[in-house]
Amino acid sequence: MIDPRTLREDPDVVRASQRARGEDEGVVDKLLSLDAQRRSSIASADKLRAEQKQLGKRIGKAGGDEREALLAEGKDLAAKVKTAEAEQSRASDEFDELHRLLPNVVHPAAPAGGEDDYTVLKHVGTPREFDFTPRDHLELGEGIGAIDMERGAKVSGARFYFLTGVGAQLQLGLLNMAAMQAAERGFQLMIPPVLVRPEIMAGTGFLGAHSSEVYHLADDDLYLVGTSEVPLAGYHSDEILDLGKGALRYAGWSSCFRREAGSYGKDTRGIIRVHQFDKVEMFVFCKPEDAEDEHQRLLGWEEDMLTKIDVPYRVIDTAAGDLGTSAARKFDCEAWIPTQQAYRELTSTSNCTTYQARRLGVRYRDENGRPQTSATLNGTLATTRWIVAILENHQLADGSVRVPEAMRPFLGGREVLVPTDR
Repeated sequence: MIDPRTLREDPDVVRASQRARGEDEGVVDKLLSLDAQRRSSIASADKLRAEQKQLGKRIGKAGGDEREALLAEGKDLAAKVKTAEAEQSRASDEFDELHRLLPNVVHPAAPAGGEDDYTVLKHVGTPREFDFTPRDHLELGEGIGAIDMERGAKVSGARFYFLTGVGAQLQLGLLNMAAMQAAERGFQLMIPPVLVRPEIMAGTGFLGAHSSEVYHLADDDLYLVGTSEVPLAGYHSDEILDLGKGALRYAGWSSCFRREAGSYGKDTRGIIRVHQFDKVEMFVFCKPEDAEDEHQRLLGWEEDMLTKIDVPYRVIDTAAGDLGTSAARKFDCEAWIPTQQAYRELTSTSNCTTYQARRLGVRYRDENGRPQTSATLNGTLATTRWIVAILENHQLADGSVRVPEAMRPFLGGREVLVPTDR
């Protein structure tokens, strides 16, 4: 949730954020009205309870007819207190419900607009010129015995797959390389649960506009995570952290599950858009004033990983209308996919400011010992989709694939993955 003080003291900032996201700014006025009702009802209930307390003292000292009169007055006052508390509860519930639906305030430097209104911050590397017709990642993957979509669909349905042989080794190599880099940079490695309680999923902001993406196990009332950001965010829920020595950094390795609702007909070939994949995700708790610098560090660590797989990529500043509910700003790294003649997302890193931590009750003590709300950030270090970029950018004319040098130790020293019919 956004800070209620921001809503009260600078509502125009929240209105501007809503406009930038393409969302209804009228919700701000509705929240301000509910907040005023809530605060007024709290004051009224407090005043009546104070009167009730004073009346109780008078009753204790009174006798005879005076006591009977005061008891009657007390009964009437108790009814008023009950009514005032019901009004307080109603107003608070209405405010809280709407407040939780309000997305994070967009960073002022983030571009306005929708999915296509991003700003390109830089290009790294040059797309390769092929002297042959390049194959797409699925043809290459099937050729070298790395991907089996047909049997994945037979076993589990559309958008499922098997990574086989060198495909499994490619994924494990990528994720191990990411885990090794994360550990070298001071992250604590984590293998978190992939099923979480509703309050944790809601706390990270994934049960609002994106709830259709989430798998729900109704009998257990648990959710399958679409990213280890979710359990890592919940790891310190309702805790007060020690951030005196700097940020707390975690790197979670997990399987991830997404329903891909609304993506019918999109990326149906291969493993670009699937229901299950594996990922190493960075997650950070830090002081709010350190969040922007930490965001740049996360982006830098993502680029370090992309350099290791040696593919052309660009960095974009995602437009406000394409941000997730919790993100104030997001940078994506998109790799060049030769057969699509397009850049496709491989990593993203989001600064969620205090939005998630406020919902999850994650705090730290400031220099005066007072509890304050932490900031949270996340960023991808490697995921199954990276195999797409590796196969297509490093393919050879005969359907073989050159292994990026940094990955060779994770594939037994092999320099080239050759078709299985040889």
